[in-house]
Parts: sequence; structure tokens; C-alpha cells
Amino acid sequence: MCPSKVVEGFERGWIVPIGGAEEKEHDPRILRRFVELCGGSDADIVVIPTASQLSTTGPKYEHVFAELGAGRVTALDFDTRRDASEDNRCERIEQASGIFFTGGNQLRLSTMLGGTPVAKLIRMRNAQGVHVGGTSAGASILSEHMIAFGSEGGSPTASSVRLAPGLGLTNRFVIDQHFRQRDRLGRLLAALAYNPFAVGIGLDEDTAAFIRPDNTLEVEGSGAVTVVDASDLQFSSMDQAGENDPVCLLGLKVHVLVAGATFNLHTRRASAGTLSTSKRAH
Repeated sequence: MCPSKVVEGFERGWIVPIGGAEEKEHDPRILRRFVELCGGSDADIVVIPTASQLSTTGPKYEHVFAELGAGRVTALDFDTRRDASEDNRCERIEQASGIFFTGGNQLRLSTMLGGTPVAKLIRMRNAQGVHVGGTSAGASILSEHMIAFGSEGGSPTASSVRLAPGLGLTNRFVIDQHFRQRDRLGRLLAALAYNPFAVGIGLDEDTAAFIRPDNTLEVEGSGAVTVVDASDLQFSSMDQAGENDPVCLLGLKVHVLVAGATFNLHTRRASAGTLSTSKRAH
């Protein structure tokens, strides 16, 4: 599905995928920045813990966001597809300045919410300026193409990734989370080998990509974001490879970005950002 069109007079909200295991107590700078982005003490955040089947997930994030100063936080779970059509749940999302998807199983999110009024509403609200973030599975679901599951390892094979439709806030990138910790380069490369249109974004744990309305990605957190740009791909053997054969890919660009560095998803240009400023100052 295509992202909702931004109507005249509005600016698209930020999209904030997080690689999972984000710090929540000692230095929760990613979640603090999300709260500030959503309005600080005026922030009205809806937490969607549907990916997780733990009853404690929603209340945990309610507490964390409240401790970080959000004015109002509500966990809104969806146990059935019928839940995603209820007027009172849609009305609550209409009121929010920020929407946050927790971790868990991204296929639970897509099968429970895909094609429902709530999914359509979240796309529309993001196009109207509401900020949408998610961690781990909640990060994977944000884009049009979602990595459903796959195998670990550094080399891509035809069978190392399975894709599914995501929420569709954007079609510019495909996300993989817990990236360095779970050795997921191969499956991200395989996803791009199927179709090099999107930018591959591999998020380490406790690391986020804050994506502005102008499609500039800025890194926040303690780890790195691996950006794989296949726009100048010269050759791919994906169409010839057997299911377990390694795939040959020529012409990829890879950037490793840390906090303060940026990447423009439109121009495909990377920058050290605040890192280069800091270096010049010394």
C-alpha cells in the first residue's frame, strides 16, 4: 500500500524505528526524545503493545513515558481484528500526538491490524503530522515492505528472508532490527536483492533512526545504524540463485552511522552530521 498523501497545510509526522532493547531507566535518550518530539508535557501518546503477548508490556511503556514527562499515555491493545474497527479505539488514536508500537512478533501486528480502519487511520494521522515510532517488531511494521522472518548470517541467500506487507507509512526503506547483535546483514541484503528500490536500514539495539518529514534520517542511541543503498546496483544473481545459494550483488553502498550522523533517503547522501562539527571544534 502507498503512504497517505500529505494534504495542503500539513507536514508529515516523524517516523522513528528503534532496533529493540532501548534503554528505559538509566539513560533513556531515545524514548525521551520521542516524548519531546510529541510535545513534552503536552504529549499524548498511544502505545500499541499488540506485537507482544505479555500483559505487562503496555503498562510498562505507560509508566516509562509518564516518567519521561508525557502528559497523557494510553496503552491500546488489539486482541482481535474486530477490535481494530471499534469507534472508541479510533477516536483515541485521533486524539494522539504520538503513536508507539512495542516489540514482539511483527506478523502478529500485520495479521491483526493489516487492512483495518486503525491501520488506515494511523497512516492518515502520520500524514497529518502525528509522530509514529516502534521498537523491534514495532519498527519492522512501519514501512511498506516488512521483513517477516529470516535466517542469521552475513551472506545473502534466496531463502534467508521472507517479506510481508507492513503498515505502509513509507515505501522508502526496509527495516531490520537487533541488527549487529543477531548478525542480520545477510537477510537485509537479500531483501534488497529482491527489489533494490528501497534503502536497507539495519538498526542495532538501543539505537533509533529519527526520520524527519523531509526524509532525512538522524541516528540516536548507543549503537549504529547500517544503511545499505542499492540504487546503483550493477548486478544481482537473485533471479538465478537456488534457494540456499549465496547471491552475488555488485555496486552496493554501505554506510555505518552513529549518533548525530544523517542519511537523506531522497538524495541518498550520508553525512557525519554533528560528529564532523565536534571534530572541527577540537
